[in-house]
Amino acid sequence: MIHLLKDGGRAAIVLPDGSLTGDGVKERIRKKLLEDCNLHTIIRLPNSVFQPYASVATNLLFFTKGEKTKTVWYYEHKLPQDYKAYSKTKPIRLTEFDGLKKWWPKRKENEQAWKVDIGAIKKSGYNLDIKNPHQPEPEKQYSSGELLGMLHQSFAKNDELLAQLKEALS
Repeated sequence: MIHLLKDGGRAAIVLPDGSLTGDGVKERIRKKLLEDCNLHTIIRLPNSVFQPYASVATNLLFFTKGEKTKTVWYYEHKLPQDYKAYSKTKPIRLTEFDGLKKWWPKRKENEQAWKVDIGAIKKSGYNLDIKNPHQPEPEKQYSSGELLGMLHQSFAKNDELLAQLKEALS
């Protein structure tokens, strides 16, 4: 896509989350995008936007060819309050983008929008999968089996430390 654009040409593409991270070819493609184009905005979409066809989280990437990226703006599109997910009967609606349209011309950081300097992106191996810093990390839920495994590991570590202490005291 970059190759087909003329300098100053603009484009937007839809990519799954998996394309924003990873090494090898994926990393080289992201590096080329950031060095040959100004990737100015990434819109983070919810997992269910393309339901029932795909359930992966997707992103809209907006860029202009011919300028290097200095800063990438992120905007997190949230589900409407009464939705748990999009579906065939509850698809994404154009009116849901009104907040984005209002934010776009006069960008300011807020609970849905943040910017990341290219230096931080380069340090992370050109990882573009940057989560919203304004949202707390979701609590991790463990299954009973996982909890028992963690408890077993903890007991084993304690037994090992006690044996070392006993040996040291002998």
